[in-house]
Order: sequence, then structure tokens, then C-alpha cells
Amino acid sequence: MAVSANSSLFKRLAQQGLINATAATELLGRRGGQYKNLPEFLLQEKLVSARDLAEQAASLTHHARFDLSFFDIETIPKELRNEKLVRKHQIMPLARAGRSLQLAVADPTNIAPIEDFEFNTGLHAELVVVEYDQLQQLIDKIFDNSFDSGGSSDWDLSTLSTEEEDDETDNMAVQPDKDDQPIIAFINKMLLDAIRKGASDLHFEPYEKMYRIRFRIDGILHEVASPPIALANRLSARLKVMSRLDIAEKRVPQDGRIKLKISGKKSIDFRVSTLPTIWGEKVVMRILDSDSAMLGIDILGYEAHQKKLYMDALAQPQGMILVTGPTGSGKTVSLYTGLNILNTEGCNISTAEDPVEINLPGINQVQVNPRAGLTFPSALKAFLRQDPDVIMVGEIRDLETAEIAIKAAQTGHLVMSTLHTNSAPETLTRLLNMGVPAYNVASSVSLIIAQRLARRLCGHCKTEEKLPEAELLQQGFSPEQLPGLKLFKPVGCDHCTNGYKGRVGIYEVMPVSPKIAEIIMDGGTSLDVVQQAQQEGIHNLRQSGLIKAAAGLTSLAEVNRVTKG
Repeated sequence: MAVSANSSLFKRLAQQGLINATAATELLGRRGGQYKNLPEFLLQEKLVSARDLAEQAASLTHHARFDLSFFDIETIPKELRNEKLVRKHQIMPLARAGRSLQLAVADPTNIAPIEDFEFNTGLHAELVVVEYDQLQQLIDKIFDNSFDSGGSSDWDLSTLSTEEEDDETDNMAVQPDKDDQPIIAFINKMLLDAIRKGASDLHFEPYEKMYRIRFRIDGILHEVASPPIALANRLSARLKVMSRLDIAEKRVPQDGRIKLKISGKKSIDFRVSTLPTIWGEKVVMRILDSDSAMLGIDILGYEAHQKKLYMDALAQPQGMILVTGPTGSGKTVSLYTGLNILNTEGCNISTAEDPVEINLPGINQVQVNPRAGLTFPSALKAFLRQDPDVIMVGEIRDLETAEIAIKAAQTGHLVMSTLHTNSAPETLTRLLNMGVPAYNVASSVSLIIAQRLARRLCGHCKTEEKLPEAELLQQGFSPEQLPGLKLFKPVGCDHCTNGYKGRVGIYEVMPVSPKIAEIIMDGGTSLDVVQQAQQEGIHNLRQSGLIKAAAGLTSLAEVNRVTKG
């Protein structure tokens, strides 16, 4: 189809005020047959953005939008890679499910190319709308031989299975219908894409007129797909089958778990949570990466003096180490790293967790189950009768748990746990507010680690950021830090997400020194503790973040985001 101002998409853009129809038509006439299609014309002449074009095309035709920046091209079957057909029509097949072919298009109103694909493949086309520039990049990657598989070629959709599919008894009850095969393939692809992109969580979210799938990558949520809202129930049902949850129960939240077998030797665990919303069930999946629990302490991002303080506390035969921070700040990884250091043949370690996220060989892990009477306090009491050396309790939530943990720390055991506070000094105040006597806090707590996770700048594209000295001083840098100081900001490239790739820890590691213990005993406030910690050279979260920015590991904007400076 020739580029035409009579296209329904062209008219839609004009109606929405995104293009000047008269000027665009005149320009189109002068250009003649220079362009293959409408999106190419509009974008190369800079008449509209790729995002606006995709949004209007999807809205006009009621097709789902798809973000190709998170798409793994290795999943495209080889038989669908017809270069001549793809380059002719600027349309890319993404997947095949039975007799259906998923096509990525920038202009779904251009019917002729779609019919040509159906004729040549003998398949029925299911369209997803994508941004034209992303589509061009995808086509070039595939056919210009610039794609690097990253060593994941053994991850094949056809080999995926879960525990429920491998169990012959259960399989009789959950055998999928043929109509569900596209749903199964789509869910499997989403899970694989999340793993490959390094996501920590997946969100499947139904709304009144749309359905959204988002990945949390480096701590930030990104929308990756928007399947038709009509598929909402089938998507949630498939996820619940995989998680061994009650498909019929949609009124209350449910929690489950998936073990996804990627290959004969590799499997990934997901923790699954469903939530009934007014438009259907939202499903959130947390990827439980056992590799992260095996990280060495040097990889976590502690400064040299902070690492020494943590290692010294781990070497003590008794006392309490507390790790604090908001959800998603890496507390579990810090605790597991410490446990792995202590996990030797001569050490008896027991943990009480809710839930047990990662299995650690050699450590006795207990899953808390309040409905059955197995609470944090009851688990801790049982641990004390099990000849423990090290005890880890997932979280100190109440006075009873705190009192038992402190008693254990005072009687020859090393206790590790977490709290939800904003800083190390505030952790002491939280324990006192729970009702723990000041002398117990002062005598049992040996080290407090407050932490955040900041996005790490991409080494391929970061660029230097010039800021006035006055602003640098206002941000918290000292005059001594200014000479030779270089800060960097994100740009964005093919190697990263918006200029960031991975995360780096920012820590406040505060030992409870004799003077801090004295402040606690004298009824001092957290501000008094802050002042004393500063005098003892303890970096707070803000100061530690600025050190990371000065080292070029993250940006000042990211430090401001995570430390709320």
C-alpha cells in the first residue's frame, strides 16, 4: 500500500492534534514515493514521535502494545525469519502458537502486508503494535548478524516445564486445553524474558480497559507488554495452575511457588502472590535467585572499613547483627552472605523465615506458619533447645520476638535479623519503642547495617556531569572532596536500561560502641546517636551514596532518589 494521507491512522493523528494534516499532506506530495510506509514517513520527517504513533495505532485498532526493548530475539523461531518478506513489509514475526502467528507491526491499519504474511506462512496473524524505531532495530539485529545470544541458547520455550507438569498424578487434573497453548507459550516467554533481563519481580495487572505486564529491573518497574484485557482470567488461571493454587478461589489472596525448569541442569524459583482487585486478580511474582545468596561480600559494595566492621561482628561468638532498610533494599542478600561465611562444618545455624526464599545447603531453615502455631517466637524457642551457634530470624516484628532474640544474643549465640527502619540509629529507637529495656539493647546489639540499592551506571554510555561547586557543596560533598571530583550521569544504550545496568549497595554500618551504648542507657535520642556515630567516623547513607557517586558507580540523581537527600 502506498503512503497515503487517506489512511485511518493518518486521520487519527490529525484528529488528536499530533500532526498538521494540511502541512503533512503537502510534504507527502513533495516527497512522492520516497517512503515505504506511513510510519517511516512520519518519523523520518519528525512529524510525530514513535511512542505517540504506537499509542494511537493501538488505540485505533484495539490491538495490544508491546515493548520490543525487552524482547529476546532468540525466542523467534528460525523458520519465521524470512528476511525478504520482513524487509519488504517492515513487519516482524515474534512467535508461533499452533496455527497463530504473532506479528509485530507499527501500522496495523496497513492490511496488505499482514495478508501477505498470512498467505506465505499459512498462519493466522495475531497483531501486536510496536514502536517503529524499535522494530527497525530488531530487524537489523536479526538480519545484520549483530545479535549475541549471551550464552542462553539452551533456553528453549519447548523445553520449559514446572513441577505440576512433571507430576503425573497432578497432570491429570491440570492438563491444558489446546486453546490454552498460546497462553502457556506467552506466560513462558514472559518468565524467560524476566530472567534474561535480570528482573526481580513480575507484575500481571488487570484494569477496566487494559491489561499490563511490568518487570522490576534494577529496582524500577517497566511496562513490557499489554495483552488484551479479554485474556485477563486465562492469564491469572495459568499462573495459578503453575503455582498449585486454587483456580476457583478468586475472593481472597493466595500465595504459591513455581519451580521453572529451564534445562536439565538449571531451574529458577518464583514466589507467587495473587490479590483480588476490582478488575480481576493481580499476580506478582518474585524471582528467587539462589546465585545472589552465594555472592561474596566483596561483590556487595561495602567500603573497606564497612566490610571490616561486618566481618568482625560475624567473628564474634555472641551478639546481635541487625540489617535494616525498606522492602527491596537487599537485606536478605546481606544476611545470606553473612550466613554463608559462617556456614562451616563446625557451626550449627538455624533460620526462621517468612517465607524461606532461597534454600541454603547446610543450614536448618524453618518456614514460619502462624496458622499452624509456628511463629517467630515459637521457632526461636525451639532453636534454643537445638544446640545452636547462629540463629537468623527473618524479621523482628514484635516485643516477644525481640526479647527471645536478645536473650539468645546474651547467652552465647550470634543472632542475625532485620527491621524496617530508615537508618541505623533509628533501629535502636525502634527496639526501645517496642518495649525492650535500654540495658538489653545496649548489651546485646553489636552491629547495625542500614542499606539501600542504587542503580549502577552503565559503563558503556555514562557521561561526565558538570555541576557548580556551590551545588556540590549543597548536595553534601565536603570541600576536601571537590578537587578532582568527577560525577557521571546516565545516557542509555543497547547494553543497559535508561543508562543503568545492575545495582550497587549503599550502606551505613554502625557498631554499637561503648559511647553509643552509654547514650542508649542514658535515654538519649536517635539524634544523639547520629552525632556520636559521626564523631566516630561512621558514614551515614547519604555520605556513603556520595562516595559511590564520586567513584563513578552511580549518579547523583540516583543517590538522591534512594537516600531521599
